Amino acid sequence: MTVTGDGRTGTPAASTSVTALALARRVEAELNAALAPLDLTVRRLGLLGHIAGVPGVSFSDLARMSGTTVQTAHASVKALVAAGLVRDHTSRAGSASTIELTPEGARLLQAARRAVAEVDERMFGPGADPAQRRVGDAVRAAFGGDPSS
Repeated sequence: MTVTGDGRTGTPAASTSVTALALARRVEAELNAALAPLDLTVRRLGLLGHIAGVPGVSFSDLARMSGTTVQTAHASVKALVAAGLVRDHTSRAGSASTIELTPEGARLLQAARRAVAEVDERMFGPGADPAQRRVGDAVRAAFGGDPSS
């Protein structure tokens, strides 16, 4: 039983989906705040991670991995190229591309990973709310991570 701001009592949300969505929004907000000093967003970080994780990734593969369209992948990569974070080795329009991180992109990705680790620690580490710690442990266990980290 919980007490609302106006003193009424009620039960906590019973929907796993609604609870997970609410937590996901909090995590995304924390991540975006931590990444902002690096001039990154969660979305841009995801693209950099995909590009780093799949050397020579194509636009089609990048779009598939990112859950976007090929056109959106092109526009996103163009912005990353303009920022000096990736290189697009396109021989000519309409031909296959290979996209890779620049040294600056790799440096920024490492800095972003440190920022993400700080958010993980704050939101799911030993000092976090016990329910959030259990969520973090469950996610790590489900996806092969160390439950104590």
